[in-house]
Amino acid sequence: MEDSGYRLVSLAGFFLILGLAWVTGKRRKVNLKTVIGCLILIWGIGGMTFWVSFTRRILEAVNSVLVAVLTASQKGTVFLFGPLALGPGATLADGTPSIGFVLAIQVLPAVIFFSALVSALYYLGIMQRIVRFFARIFFRTMHLSGAESLSSAANIFVGIESSLTVKPWLEKMTRSELLTLMTCMMATVASTVMGVYVIALVGVFPQIAGHLVSASVISIPCAVLISKITWPENEQPETLGSLPDEPHLNDEEAPQSQNLMVALIQGGEQGLKMAVGIATLLIVVLGLEALADLGLGLFPPLGGESLSVSTLMGWITWPFTLLLGLRPEEWPLAARIIGSRFVETEVTAYFSLAAAQAAPAAAFSPRSFTILTYTLCGFVHLPSLGIFLGGLGALIPNRMQELSWIGLRALWTAFLATVLTGCVAGVLA
Repeated sequence: MEDSGYRLVSLAGFFLILGLAWVTGKRRKVNLKTVIGCLILIWGIGGMTFWVSFTRRILEAVNSVLVAVLTASQKGTVFLFGPLALGPGATLADGTPSIGFVLAIQVLPAVIFFSALVSALYYLGIMQRIVRFFARIFFRTMHLSGAESLSSAANIFVGIESSLTVKPWLEKMTRSELLTLMTCMMATVASTVMGVYVIALVGVFPQIAGHLVSASVISIPCAVLISKITWPENEQPETLGSLPDEPHLNDEEAPQSQNLMVALIQGGEQGLKMAVGIATLLIVVLGLEALADLGLGLFPPLGGESLSVSTLMGWITWPFTLLLGLRPEEWPLAARIIGSRFVETEVTAYFSLAAAQAAPAAAFSPRSFTILTYTLCGFVHLPSLGIFLGGLGALIPNRMQELSWIGLRALWTAFLATVLTGCVAGVLA
């Protein structure tokens, strides 16, 4: 089958995912204005990304800037850790070679640097203007409430922090609004950790940074579309028909940065907490997965394959891999990588994808590789569910029980949203 045939599969998969969202949801009458607005944004942004030369040049420029910033961030890491911070094959000025790949030293410091940079952009008021720009677009095209529009726009750049943009309205948010909020949180990636994914893939996909930005933007209308089909609004949102004048990007009870240097230090400290959190999650989750694999290894193989957590998750996600429009020979490995994200997080999934593509015989065609990078672009895993529930629960503790079961549904809708984003890439790539 030629690529045109696989693109038709991706297109069919797009609408099948929408049907699945409706079947597994409340099955109420949906707001057609929201659906049409989401579809216009999804395919409009996707078409501009893949088909319009001017937009591609912009993304290439964004890619160059992000890679340059990432390279600059490594100077401090090399100063502190020496050859430990060098990637495989690299050497210091005095000829000292790298000892090989060390994720904690070569990758996680980028989180600290990017977090400090984002904090500085907030202090300078630049990020607020960008968030406001996207919030207006979402408010007018997707016919969301003002709170939903603000939080959705903030999710392009931050994670759980996006809930602070709508803190005054969280208490009275409808269940449909909360599902949209949490789906957008899980279906996108924060700019503060995007450097990790760039490091993982830039060696096999030089333009990865620009595409990750594009994927994160496309994922917002995909997340809104899935959540509003799953749980259509049947209540009266407090901010319906109005967009608040100013995003609340910082906790109103927290001290404000006194100057740019303080903002950089505070952002770096927050990034350090995030880096430690990522490391902790990987240590705990991968260790628990290894224990589970020991137990599953006691069972006889099925279909000639030994049982493991990754194997089981790969079987579960297999049907969705078919809907993405990949080649048949790519299905088993793609399903395994996508399935592993639920437990191992997208960090290990991206590194697994990069390793498979860097092999002497690349595991995926360029088109399929692009599809998978878009599909994996999201916090769709159990650890993130705990983080988001904990963060939101701290802001509205009296709704914690309600948040718990909405969060489980959000994990499902966010997964569907990321697959939907992958289908868009499959049609247009």
